[in-house]
Amino acid sequence: MNTELINSITQYVEKHIGEFHANRIAKLQSLNLKELLSRKNPYMFRAKNIITAGEMVESIASATMSSAEESIFGNWMEGVAMFVANEVYGGYKSSAEGIDLEFDKEGVHYFVSVKSGPAWSNSTSMKKQKEQFRTARRVFQYKPKNCSYDVY
Repeated sequence: MNTELINSITQYVEKHIGEFHANRIAKLQSLNLKELLSRKNPYMFRAKNIITAGEMVESIASATMSSAEESIFGNWMEGVAMFVANEVYGGYKSSAEGIDLEFDKEGVHYFVSVKSGPAWSNSTSMKKQKEQFRTARRVFQYKPKNCSYDVY
């Protein structure tokens, strides 16, 4: 990568990292104990030897925040990916369901779904993701006649 691009990405991250932290704080402030307790299995806490109410609240809040942070971070990373794709290839937010961004490179049109961690899918979500890519490809193949790029 060239220095100008690296500096541009650095500036984007510095400008937008606060959004990630603000969303984390907002999620933490929105936690409702009654709602959290209604979604948890009390037998699991006993099996984990969590006895006191304090331990239970801490465990539930920690698990909830961990899950929320993954979503919040994923959304933030999508913004970074969108910025880079736009800077490098003129990429843009896709209107296709399940596809985050699109760009053209060397005559090929790319559909991209941004994932921010290594364990992002199970077999059901993978199947759905593949179908979303097939649908996007089918829709894209109905491109105007004057387009010069190919779909693979």
